[in-house]
Amino acid sequence: KIAMGYNTHRIVQDGVCTSDLCVFGLNYLFENNLLDKEDIDALVLVTQSPDYFMPPTSNIIQGRLGLKQDVFCLDINQGCTGYIIGLIQAFMLLEQPAIKKVVLLNADILSRKVSKRDRNSNPLIGDAASITIVENSITGNSIYGNIKMDGIGSNALIIPAGGFKLPSTAETAEMKEDIAGNFRSLNNLVMKGDEVFNFVQREVPPMIEDLLATSRINKDDVDYFMFHQPNKFMLNKLADKLEVSRDKMPANIVENFGNASGVSIPTVISYNLGERLINETLMICLAGFGVGLTWASLLMKIGKVKYNKIINY
Repeated sequence: KIAMGYNTHRIVQDGVCTSDLCVFGLNYLFENNLLDKEDIDALVLVTQSPDYFMPPTSNIIQGRLGLKQDVFCLDINQGCTGYIIGLIQAFMLLEQPAIKKVVLLNADILSRKVSKRDRNSNPLIGDAASITIVENSITGNSIYGNIKMDGIGSNALIIPAGGFKLPSTAETAEMKEDIAGNFRSLNNLVMKGDEVFNFVQREVPPMIEDLLATSRINKDDVDYFMFHQPNKFMLNKLADKLEVSRDKMPANIVENFGNASGVSIPTVISYNLGERLINETLMICLAGFGVGLTWASLLMKIGKVKYNKIINY
């Protein structure tokens, strides 16, 4: 329990969906004069738990908030690397002359898809949403990144039933016991922990080393390594393998919030840096790894932001 970081995990009440979390957060920004809805040119939502198969949840959010009709809405189905992929999509959108401000939403309610009798996944999972306002900087600082995919390993993290390949039925809802004593159905999240752990330890360190080499930035000059938060044990092993101080790679999100997939990256930033990023600019390496299998990273300066807090729904 201590090694993995089991403690508190935050999950939504019945009936709460992804759009609810996003609308709540955006209304908070509007009401506190932190964001003007008329300034939003694009709305990018990264989620694995949409309100519906169709329409896109970003369109639902646009409608519920009464945003202008020429706002660009896009849903992206990505998990543990979703925040980084969402940022890269936002960067590309900002290359368009008509788009000045992108709202990146990353939200997941995966507790609904985890069996309560899954002793491996249920204590770790959490629900959360993040809002990141992305716009061009006048300083022109460089941003370095990479993304890698390996669909051959896609069944290491999967919800087998519920899509068009295997629709949900009474049979897929039947609970069965695995060799480790966990009970889950085909409608539940299946995570092959050993495969995921080995994948992360094998692929993530060389990705980070390549990123540092490409950017010509020394590892010691990186202030923080803010990584996806699967569990404390995996992150501590990553820090040791990268020869990075554990103080530079916080691993305290699962024990305080739970693993909310890609949302854990902005959560670890806000929880550990908070007001500091309002006053300072830091060199930060972001990394996500998991569902897909996908692994991705970004290296950039982040700071002098307008707002950086965690609020409760």
